Amino acid sequence: MTTRDQTDVNPAIGADADGVQPVARADFSRRLHALGAIQFGEFTLKDGSISPVYCDLRLLISDAEAMWMAGRIYAEVLAGLDYDRIAAIPYAGLPLGTAAAMAAGRPMIFPRKAAKSYGAGRSIEGRHAAGETIVVLDDLVSSGLSKIEAIEPLEAAGLVVRDIVVLIDRRPDGADELERAGYSVHAAYRLEDIAEDLASAGSIDAEERGAIDAFLARHPGTSR
Repeated sequence: MTTRDQTDVNPAIGADADGVQPVARADFSRRLHALGAIQFGEFTLKDGSISPVYCDLRLLISDAEAMWMAGRIYAEVLAGLDYDRIAAIPYAGLPLGTAAAMAAGRPMIFPRKAAKSYGAGRSIEGRHAAGETIVVLDDLVSSGLSKIEAIEPLEAAGLVVRDIVVLIDRRPDGADELERAGYSVHAAYRLEDIAEDLASAGSIDAEERGAIDAFLARHPGTSR
């Protein structure tokens, strides 16, 4: 099981085997910021905590180039894992999972929020077979609860889940909860990665960067 300090993070997306030009991490950070998918200020999160940064990766669907970049970045993280299928978590994870599956050339399934009450009554969409190893994919990790809820129908169907892949690790506590449950969390970015990229590009000022550093200091488990 991956511990907090061992959580896999891809600090700079490297060249891939098919020779396609890799996505530079800093370029994607700037794209997220320009799109409004990364915002700075004072935000109340779902758990009631106050954060100086807000991540809304659902906005990626409005930018085809950003979706292509996201797919390539996910594929780089997925390349180091052993799995049969990708399971994208609704709703934010669905378009990102599709982009990742196409970039990685791997099949995708997804667990439904609720089983269908008509037709075949499926709780999982897409072809799958008991015993297959599944990588769960979502946009980010902050609270582990939604991931665990999504994994339940997958494991109930006999699928094996060991790994969870996200674009951004913005915990303080979510990844720890997942790791205690036996899952390894792999992220392309941490909050400090994005802050470093944007500060270097002049996209955020010293005050915004300082607010992020202070937030991370108050929450030493956050994305470290």
